[in-house]
Amino acid sequence: MTTTTEPVYYDPYNPEINADPQPTFRRLRDEAPLYHNDKHDFFAVSRYEDCEAGLRDTTTYSSGRGNIIELIKAGFEMPPGVLIYEDPPVHTIHRSLMSRVFTPKKMAALEDKVRAFSAECLDPYVGSEGFDFIADLGALVPMKTIGMLLGIPDEDQQAIRDRPEAQMRTKDGKPMRMTPRFAAGEAFAEYVDWRAKNPSDDIMTMLIEAEFEDETGVTRRLERHEILTYVNVIAGAGNETTTHLLGWAGSTLAEHPDQRAQLAEDPRLIPNAIEELLRYEPPAPHAARYVSRDVELYGQTVPAGSVMVFVIGAANRDERKHADPDAFDIHRTIGHHLTFGFGVHFCLGAALARLEGRVVLEEVLARFPEWTVGADARLSESSTVRGWETLPISLSTQGRPR
Repeated sequence: MTTTTEPVYYDPYNPEINADPQPTFRRLRDEAPLYHNDKHDFFAVSRYEDCEAGLRDTTTYSSGRGNIIELIKAGFEMPPGVLIYEDPPVHTIHRSLMSRVFTPKKMAALEDKVRAFSAECLDPYVGSEGFDFIADLGALVPMKTIGMLLGIPDEDQQAIRDRPEAQMRTKDGKPMRMTPRFAAGEAFAEYVDWRAKNPSDDIMTMLIEAEFEDETGVTRRLERHEILTYVNVIAGAGNETTTHLLGWAGSTLAEHPDQRAQLAEDPRLIPNAIEELLRYEPPAPHAARYVSRDVELYGQTVPAGSVMVFVIGAANRDERKHADPDAFDIHRTIGHHLTFGFGVHFCLGAALARLEGRVVLEEVLARFPEWTVGADARLSESSTVRGWETLPISLSTQGRPR
């Protein structure tokens, strides 16, 4: 009797695949390094070398129409200032402007405040039986940090956080519905207008006051609609992905209690553990690009006008790049991973995400060195990011004051 293996099927909208994507990712790398999905009409590459090369090649693979399949297919004209949706030379100018804010030195100066935010979230649960790693911690620290950077009042931060998160939801395995207002920042209009009259030391004030030379050679300040777009992008990018990084820290370390114990014993291991978490469970497992010209890959032609998906979650576990890639190892010499992208679109907030991940994990392990994940933990429904919607944990001990 002969058995036939069905061709590999990859669909970012399929909740069953999303629940455990690595078997599919492995088959993509081995059987279909260039994959085409007929149902949703996109191409995908999954090997590390191909993803790295593609993310670097902004001429062939354009970000100018978005980095989400639905957005690229919708054909919207992107408003200026959405860095992740721009190509050089405009991207170079706008990135230079934003890089004044997200320097490693400035991010490092936030450490004490991030630690205070973490303590504020965690201290009430010392002596308790447990808490939700997302609702009570992972969703709060990034929200408070970005709110502080932007100058958003505490009472408004949750609404600001939830708006972009709601936009990323998918239901019934279907693509997101896109509208031309996808990247607009009207929700921040009141704050920007108030800050224009009441300058401070936050990002909004910096954007309002910054002077730069634009792509036409004119030295000017940002227009109001550009500021709104910048703020919208920062708020969305700074919240959800870091929340999912923290969630994966909670679940992955629960699955590897021996390595968690090593981190609790020696916090100096935590920075490398964060890198391994980013490699092992990237919060954004794929990034899409518009194909601007015909390109030959694996003996096939990817025609201009196509959508190419770089499957970062597969590339990060490519055995051609990393030995024993499906093993989680806090001692791994990682080198490079693609979780923050590659090339000119490398994530400007990488230093902040790493800082938040390290500080939060230090504070968690100082109080709660052991925990287990509840059976009712639930993944979020999204085709663009992957992480926990809820992650209730039970504490093996009742914790200790910091």
